[in-house]
Amino acid sequence: MQHEHIVKSFDEELKQLDTMIMEMGGMAEAQFLVAIEAMVRRDAEAAVLIKKTDKKIDTLVGAVDDHAIRILALRQPMADDLRGVIAALKTASIIERIGDYSKNIGKRTKVLAECPNPGAGRTIERMATMVQSMLKDVLDAYVKRDAVKADNVRVRDEDVDYLHTSLFRELLTYMMEDPKYITAATHMMFVARNIERIGDHATNIAENVHYMVHGKMPEESRPKGDASVYVVDPKTDV
Repeated sequence: MQHEHIVKSFDEELKQLDTMIMEMGGMAEAQFLVAIEAMVRRDAEAAVLIKKTDKKIDTLVGAVDDHAIRILALRQPMADDLRGVIAALKTASIIERIGDYSKNIGKRTKVLAECPNPGAGRTIERMATMVQSMLKDVLDAYVKRDAVKADNVRVRDEDVDYLHTSLFRELLTYMMEDPKYITAATHMMFVARNIERIGDHATNIAENVHYMVHGKMPEESRPKGDASVYVVDPKTDV
């Protein structure tokens, strides 16, 4: 009877860890959505509110760390349970960084609101929609321990990379054709880079899910399609 109670208590502690990760993930999803909507509308006031959510995420990541360390110290989990605790620690840290990128988008929105609009907002919005879908699916894969769905998210990151390269070229063109767009386009490049990095972090969570389910990281190299670092001239591409 006592053994059953201990097992049940342990299961509840593990479930609580998953609940905390999903709460963090939900906050990060909402924060990212607000950041993108604020940027598209050039709504500086809405962008300021992102800081409040980011503080809540920071608080939760500390709670996850404390809870996970307590489980490791007192329960000494093994096999699947141990992988779940390790993945939770890694995933909490990743979600915290996703929140930081969203916060950075909010900061740049305040500058963009005062600049001439080069007109690339719709492309950024499309890129953000792709990443939002990845983030939603990978968090769902995490809670369901669905490695197939997680691996699918991992593959989709390449599409985000290709769009990021295309957007980089588009913004360079605006800057070259009219100097008045240089400030706005530069900030939009950083926004696009933040979105691309959030996509990378969604892929990192996908790899954590794969690890939880299979006990090892994916063997295939992560597909990458971002060539923005090689872009010199959007017209000659040399």
